[in-house]
Amino acid sequence: MLLYHYFERGAGPFRNLSALSDEDAACVSARLRVEGRAFASKRSDDYLAIRRELEQRARSMFVRKGGRPSGNFPHYMTLGPCRWLETWFVEPEVIALDWDYFTAETLSFTYGDLFPTMRVADGRPYREQVYTKAEIRGIIGQYGLPQHWNPEGESGPERYIEVQVWDDAAVQTYARQLIRERVNNSSME
Repeated sequence: MLLYHYFERGAGPFRNLSALSDEDAACVSARLRVEGRAFASKRSDDYLAIRRELEQRARSMFVRKGGRPSGNFPHYMTLGPCRWLETWFVEPEVIALDWDYFTAETLSFTYGDLFPTMRVADGRPYREQVYTKAEIRGIIGQYGLPQHWNPEGESGPERYIEVQVWDDAAVQTYARQLIRERVNNSSME
């Protein structure tokens, strides 16, 4: 299965607000709100505090299931493509990686984005749940991929399965490799 990472072309992949200090993250968030060009500009002032709390909650749940995160915050991907996520960016770009690029102990999954999964109280059985790689297969078998049955978000907030990648070293290795490839390709042109 392929994992997809959507990002702003000019910023590059795997830029993570959670990796920044509170002060730096607040500055980036404020700049995005002022620019008003991308989806991130619509986030509330308390977005970062909520995000960090949800990330720690997801991390704790994942560890209880045998996960072995190498850091305190995840990088975000989706299980399968989700065209809607391209609308979040002014100049969207996407990369796809086989999920076997990462060890199973560093991948957790939520059925939908972490925010609504952990915060919407509508009684759906996949709310407030974090799944392992082994478990997500059964969930997909039961419910399908949200991007197939809910691409426009008309049936709820879940539009994709979010993947929390808890392996910063693997992510950074891939990002550096991608940058080298792009530099080499541009010098050949």
